[in-house]
Amino acid sequence: MKRIIYFILFAAHIWCIPQLAKGQQLPQFSQYMFNGLHINPGYAGYKSEGYIQSTYRSQWVSFPGAPRTFTITADLSANEGMQGFGVSFLTDQIGPARTTGGLLTYAYRVQVGDESFFSLGVSGGFTEYMIDGDLMRFNDPNDPNIPVGRERLVTPNMNAGLFWHNNRFYAGLSAFNMVGRGALEREDISLAFHDFHFFLTAGALFPLSDVVQFKPSFLVKEIKGAPTAYDLNGMFLFMERLWLGASYRSNMMIWNENLQENLGNRNALAFLVEIFATPNLRLGYAYDHNLNVLQDFRNNSHEISVGYYLSPRNVKLKNPRWF
Repeated sequence: MKRIIYFILFAAHIWCIPQLAKGQQLPQFSQYMFNGLHINPGYAGYKSEGYIQSTYRSQWVSFPGAPRTFTITADLSANEGMQGFGVSFLTDQIGPARTTGGLLTYAYRVQVGDESFFSLGVSGGFTEYMIDGDLMRFNDPNDPNIPVGRERLVTPNMNAGLFWHNNRFYAGLSAFNMVGRGALEREDISLAFHDFHFFLTAGALFPLSDVVQFKPSFLVKEIKGAPTAYDLNGMFLFMERLWLGASYRSNMMIWNENLQENLGNRNALAFLVEIFATPNLRLGYAYDHNLNVLQDFRNNSHEISVGYYLSPRNVKLKNPRWF
């Protein structure tokens, strides 16, 4: 029974990312708009100061083998923010499968207007895919197709992205998993597929009063063999200290009309809160509620983030912390 549950979770996790139905890919985050390194290496150095963030996501709480993701990122800048550097570490566990990766990022920024900047970023590193076959032998201990013990494969990884912003608007386009697929193509075992991921994002910040601002944004995610997914976000900023908002996540058939329709029922709502507990310390929380077949199980998702700005409190930022 546990083996069946793991299989269902593995497939459902991939659908909800969204990803290939054939293997595990990049994990999903609800608070990506507060840490652009998760979706675009061109974001590195945007803040013109050092920033360290850790995120933990527990998906479908209390479900056996449910996905759990942990990341640590460091976003650094030099030359008054015209060069950005990043370090990222990620581990994603779902049932008997685990993905672990590390990346180094560099971004170069040029000023293209009085208050607008354009940057190109690249990141490179590795990804390890692991599966523990012993956790899948509950019903079929002698199945020759199940690996004995842990199997691992390591592949190189490379991402690239473009990012533009001024003091009120931003937009970005990026591609992930640009190299490394060949390292996973072994005849004796196939742990995962390592396909291109494309991210398109944009947003703006509009003042509503002296103490309230509104930030609408969107994210479009495209992966080969999966429906096109999108997030629509609305966040309110109060007194430049407290963020409150929500996201609606769904998908649509654009390039993959031949996919089965039942892959499309992946709607979800996320409720988000971010607060500057101090001028340097930032705390975030997101609660995801499924609007598809998983809502009947009442196993929703929680995501917690902690970020810390390295700049002294009396330093006036060249770029705001809004994106």
